[in-house]
Parts: sequence; C-alpha cells; structure tokens
Amino acid sequence: MEIEKLKEALQILTSSSEFAILVPEVRTNLVMAKENARNEKDVAGFPGRITAAHGRAFACMEPEFGASSHMARMIINIQKYDSDKRSAINLKYHPKIIEICQKLGLKVSSYDRNLEPKDVQNMEGGTIPWGVSAAVEKIGEVPDVIYHTGGWGKEPIVCLLAPDAIEAARTSVCIAKLFMDLIRKDII
Repeated sequence: MEIEKLKEALQILTSSSEFAILVPEVRTNLVMAKENARNEKDVAGFPGRITAAHGRAFACMEPEFGASSHMARMIINIQKYDSDKRSAINLKYHPKIIEICQKLGLKVSSYDRNLEPKDVQNMEGGTIPWGVSAAVEKIGEVPDVIYHTGGWGKEPIVCLLAPDAIEAARTSVCIAKLFMDLIRKDII
C-alpha cells in the first residue's frame, strides 16, 4: 500500500507545473511509513530523491523501502508523538512558504540548529530526533510543518507531515501554486 501511494503521490508532484519551485538544493524526498514503523526499513521513499530540471520535478527510480534514512528518521520520530502521521516531504525554505502554510491552517513549528547540543551534533543521525522533540515542545503539540533556517553547511528546510503520501503531495502542490502566484506578482 505504501509503495502504491508513493507512486500516486509522485504523479501528483510531477504533473504540477509549479512543484519544481519547492525542490531544495539537497533535493526532495517523499516518504511513507508502514503502520507501527520501527526503523528505516519500514519507511519507503525514492532512491536518489526527487529532483527538478527545466521547471519539472521527477524521480530517477521507483519508491522502495529503506531508501531514505534522513526522512525515515523524521517520520519515525514524529510517530512517537502521533502515529497517524505516516508521511513526510522536505521542501525548500522561504519565509513566504512558512506564511503560506500558516494561512492554509497548518500547525507550524521550528527548531534552531544553532541551539543543537554538541553531543547531538556529534552523534550520527542525532539532529532529527532532537529537532522533532524541540519543534513539538515549542508549540505543545505535533505540528504539520517543521522547519529550520539552516546552520553551518546545512540548507534551510521545510518538512511537511501528513497521514499519507497522497495528502503530502496534494498539500505540497497547493503550497507551490500559492508560492508561484507570489513570484508572478513580484511579491518575492
């Protein structure tokens, strides 16, 4: 089921003429976890990530389990707080994207990578669990969007959380359309 939903979600993203604008330099990955996921092998994503060229998004490979350690850690840690959120997608950061998310009624939180404890920085894979915990604690509930504004050598990122990959894709396309409208109006 997760693989099929990811394939359908990819179709939504690649059919959008606007979505490519949200693909960050580190590329996008869209993941979906099995129910009761325990580790990265229980989370499916796209090997090589989703990229963009000539204004269009595309994936180089079909989704598979264990394909994304970073986003898998994100969704596994979110599920410790809310088991209904089984999907996540990372997007480019821009302050207007955060404003759009808030206007859409999404619960938004963030964490500051500059406040990350040294022991967490030195632990492989430690940032995500710490960031999720900090973002949840900051607003007292599980957000729909977690972002950070970067750090030394780290690109700022927005992470959209959803019950499944299809909803994550649809919401991402909506955000992309609204963001593109701002660009077209020369507001950005």
